[in-house]
Amino acid sequence: MPMVNIEVIKDVFTPSQKRDLIEKVTEAMVSVEGEALRGVTWVRVQEYEQGDWAIGGKTLSAGDVHALAKGKAA
Repeated sequence: MPMVNIEVIKDVFTPSQKRDLIEKVTEAMVSVEGEALRGVTWVRVQEYEQGDWAIGGKTLSAGDVHALAKGKAA
């Protein structure tokens, strides 16, 4: 039984985007392990509060992640 954990900063992804992540990660697992494992493939999205996540000693907010996605420095 595969278990995939996706960890993100709260308020970065919308509920619709999280559903897309879950569906696409499930499809990726099924493409590798076979259709028989679809029903037992677990995908979990865990959100962390803004400021509880850091890179290089700098805490990140959802706004920082959105800026990075647009190619701007956080």
